[in-house]
Amino acid sequence: MVISVPRLVIAAPSSGSGKTTVATGLMAAFAARGLAVSPHKVGPDYIDPGYHALATGRVGRNLDAYLCGTELIAPLFAHGARGCGLAIVEGVMGLYDGAAGEGELASTAQVAKLLRAPVVLVVDASSQSRSVAALVHGFASWDPEVRVSGVILNKVGSERHESMLREALDASGVPVLGCLRRAAQVDTPARHLGLVPVAERRSDAVDAVGAMAEQVRRGCDLDALYALARGAGELSGAAWDAAEVVASSPPPPLPVPTLGAAPPDPRHRPERPRPQTPDGLKDHTAAGVKEQGTGLRAAPRIAVAGGAAFTFSYAEHAELLTAAGAEVVTFDPLRDEQLPDGTSGLVIGGGFPEVYAPELSANEPLRKAVAELALSGAPVAAECAGLLYLSRELDGQPMCGVLDVSARMSERLTLGYRDAVAVSDSVLAVAGTRLRGHEFHRTVVEPGAGAAPAWGVRAPQRRVEGFVQQGVHASYLHTHWASQPGVARRFVERCRTS
Repeated sequence: MVISVPRLVIAAPSSGSGKTTVATGLMAAFAARGLAVSPHKVGPDYIDPGYHALATGRVGRNLDAYLCGTELIAPLFAHGARGCGLAIVEGVMGLYDGAAGEGELASTAQVAKLLRAPVVLVVDASSQSRSVAALVHGFASWDPEVRVSGVILNKVGSERHESMLREALDASGVPVLGCLRRAAQVDTPARHLGLVPVAERRSDAVDAVGAMAEQVRRGCDLDALYALARGAGELSGAAWDAAEVVASSPPPPLPVPTLGAAPPDPRHRPERPRPQTPDGLKDHTAAGVKEQGTGLRAAPRIAVAGGAAFTFSYAEHAELLTAAGAEVVTFDPLRDEQLPDGTSGLVIGGGFPEVYAPELSANEPLRKAVAELALSGAPVAAECAGLLYLSRELDGQPMCGVLDVSARMSERLTLGYRDAVAVSDSVLAVAGTRLRGHEFHRTVVEPGAGAAPAWGVRAPQRRVEGFVQQGVHASYLHTHWASQPGVARRFVERCRTS
């Protein structure tokens, strides 16, 4: 299979140069022209893809060579870009910055090479003139395999400033494809973990994306940029497919045994509602899923936390769960007082529960429902924000109390890739399974690990962290299940048999 989707990688010399403004603006401007635009983000970031989705009307997807492996970058890209007339990939940090101590791994430059895509460099020109040529020349010549094919000048102060910058770059051989003036209306508010997610400011975010699109439309040569995108090299290979990778993943042991810490006395365990079959399920059940009484088993219903407090999720996770035979439904812990009917498993990803702690705490009916589901032994997968929500308290506010831990905000930012090994058998993995993950938080939980820890982190320093307790797997570690599709298959089977 040959992949020939026109594509651009939007990079920069450093963070704060304006990549998100330019990339999001380009996505929206080309979408306004009628193109189906596929949005992508290099690295593990969850927030920027929300703005990309708003700009394009398509799911924003991540391309992370550390979490998923270099071999999955092109297939995941092709999966997201299927049927599109243009793909725009926003880079991470500076063009050549990647995983610490790992060379080019997970850098924007590496992803650009894997995608055979031209790079457009966004340069914050606010405090320079002729020096911009030396900067661009250095980035363009550092790695001859990286095609720095154009530059967009950002935060330009005046017409005279623009003339000086263009004159300096004339001799660099890298064409100027855009020049953007300083514009406060495209600024997006930020807080302790970066931009405020779209889900928390949708109306304002719509206005901001519209302003980005207008600024890019006025300041960039869209025809030249599209022509550059069409010059991207062809890629060979098949697009990633959730059903195929789930089918080829090692089957989980059946029946899945009791996992983690010993369960409480079953005489005191509340009954959990069995999965119910909603109208029309038979027509939409994944292939091979059986339902009792007819030779077919009903698809287990897995509830995934969403809403403003839980915005961190990779689209491939829901796709893998569906491919493994589950029915995936979303609920909002800020608004919904009960879990979806027939819930047999729960996924609570990342987000900002610390911002919404009073509101989450006030929703006592849902906190009780989550606690009862976990106590029944149902599978629960919680990452970062999910860990905080399952704690006894967060900044003094009562949470679900599934885990006997206390969580609080911290001044210290914990950030970085992690090489981890499963310490305990759980609903996600057998002990010894190796996974790569990412931490990104300004909170701490005490204690940091349970009697049956979730992970042993091998780098940057050895430690155990997280909790495996009955069917609960809770940890600070964000993982990308595309690298281990058997995780989704195991979780769904546990939902089906618990």
